[in-house]
Amino acid sequence: MQPTLYSTLADVLAALKALTNDPLAGAGTNIVISRGNPNAKLLLVGEAPGPQENIKGKPFVGPAGQLLDKILQAAKFDPERDVYIINSVFRMPPGENGANFRKPNDAEIDFYRPYVFEIIRLVNPRVILLTGNVACQSILQKTGITTLRGKWIQMDGRWVMPIYHPSYLLRNQSREAGSPKAQMWDDIRAARKKYDELTGAA
Repeated sequence: MQPTLYSTLADVLAALKALTNDPLAGAGTNIVISRGNPNAKLLLVGEAPGPQENIKGKPFVGPAGQLLDKILQAAKFDPERDVYIINSVFRMPPGENGANFRKPNDAEIDFYRPYVFEIIRLVNPRVILLTGNVACQSILQKTGITTLRGKWIQMDGRWVMPIYHPSYLLRNQSREAGSPKAQMWDDIRAARKKYDELTGAA
């Protein structure tokens, strides 16, 4: 699929909401795109909607989203004012073997990728945080979050950093030095520092 250039963010969002030919269109789940401030200079890219996101129509509104908001607030980011949050895949992939949902597959990530890049182009953030492997696969076309996390990558004049997905932190509760939670705190502080340098917010 070749990217279509849209004039405004509203045009991209409308095109996504009107999709009927995407690989998850037959799953009976809702299009879940974004929340937060589209004028923000910090963009956070998630993975795919889960059950609560599918119901509420916004990304990161379940337990992982609540933890994400706390992490952002700890770094003095207002999740609704300072951040725009989007998904990599815009419908919840249906579960298998009794599960509510599953991780997106390569074809699903590939299909939605041009829309993700159009949103990035039109929002024009200075800093982008990629939460987990699906977001890394969508934007960087590589995975391996434990290796990628915490490292800055420059892309089209923007600063991009992979970080752990909050759901991973919920499964790994240790706060000891070197733990995922401790690493996440290091990463979000680094993001705050870079954001302040680039926007003059300090």
